[in-house]
Amino acid sequence: MLVLRGGLVIDPAHELETQADVVLEEGRVVAVEPSFDAPADATVRDVSGCWLVPGLIDLRTHLREPGQEYKEDLASGLAAAAAGGFGAVCAMPGTSPVNDTRAVTDLIVSRARALGGVRVWPFAAITKGLAGRELTEMHELREAGAVGVTDDLHPVTDAGLLRRALEYARTFDLVVMQHCEEPNLARGAQMHEGVHSTRLGLSGWPREAEEAAVARDVRVAELTGAHLHVAHVSSRGAVALIRDAKARGVRVTADVTPHHLTFTDEAVLGYDTMAKVLPPLREASDRDALREGLEDGTLDCIATDHAPHTALEKDCEFDAAAVGMTGLELALPMVCALVEAGVLSRRRAIAALTTGPAGVLGKTSSVRGGDALTVVDPAHGWTVRPEALRSKSHNTPLLGREVRGAARMTFVEGRLVFDREAEAAPDPHSPPEARA
Repeated sequence: MLVLRGGLVIDPAHELETQADVVLEEGRVVAVEPSFDAPADATVRDVSGCWLVPGLIDLRTHLREPGQEYKEDLASGLAAAAAGGFGAVCAMPGTSPVNDTRAVTDLIVSRARALGGVRVWPFAAITKGLAGRELTEMHELREAGAVGVTDDLHPVTDAGLLRRALEYARTFDLVVMQHCEEPNLARGAQMHEGVHSTRLGLSGWPREAEEAAVARDVRVAELTGAHLHVAHVSSRGAVALIRDAKARGVRVTADVTPHHLTFTDEAVLGYDTMAKVLPPLREASDRDALREGLEDGTLDCIATDHAPHTALEKDCEFDAAAVGMTGLELALPMVCALVEAGVLSRRRAIAALTTGPAGVLGKTSSVRGGDALTVVDPAHGWTVRPEALRSKSHNTPLLGREVRGAARMTFVEGRLVFDREAEAAPDPHSPPEARA
């Protein structure tokens, strides 16, 4: 028996936010009590000042295996996820080979299971090879463990094909996730189209390129009655379109990244390739609309869009740099900063990382009776340095900065898969000078 004593339990599924002791036994939370009388043989950990929340869930994680293990592999990616407080991550299909067959899905699921710890729920491809022409065998992918389908950063631009994909996926209760982009409006774009792109002389991506695609996709979803999920929303107009679609009863959900909630296109000034992401960071008005949309539930959840790249892929000319930033270990400090600033309520922030993504996938997320639990220390200060990160890649604009907020412990299926205190403890077998 393990007793976590004195923390603030935040359980959005039960609308619970209270000081309590949490008791874990045989892999599950068996009690949440104001003051638990622990037996003599119980292990008691003081977690005063911490939040005890359901295991975090990430809807968009690029684990890179198979095929791009030089950027990230399942072992390093899942270690980063555990350190970030995540009990489950959804692996994106943009691997090599693409996860568009049962064999690749089986490979990812079996390797993750062998590693243990953080769960991996794969998204498979909508179309073979992410080419946007021929649908994958979704029934087989579902049987192999896929929880949804997406062509990752390749939007399905053929409306007829998207309709068939939504109808096919609905048959097997799969969510269809779309990166919403009208490619003819975004062709050659390097960043958000605005004052800063003009100043830097970089080709811009207007927000209308996203909004035109969202408008079309929600209409196709409305036609089919299938579940459409809009990935990494970045513009104020897209938020308004999703809000309107939900009001009409369209079965649409959406996520937003921590970096789109935090940064604007000003982060690109100086040609900072660490701030080059897809979709691009936009203006303050867009960021503010995203924050409002997340707080009021228009946007269902936060997804890290963890996209590891090597230093060589980022330390180059801006137009040649890869898009994306790492996020698994940096989501909590960015979200905690939003809570501290009063941008998000504490409960809504936790819901966006737990019950929100769980609801998109048709799963449950709860402290009570759950087998995944994260202990968050919102006041933990640390410096974002390569040696402080478990991911193989360190492509983030936060590198070198002081941040606050981190996972202290992460439990999955009753197992302690990450313990910050244990990792920080000196090795008793090392010489004294190494422990100093």
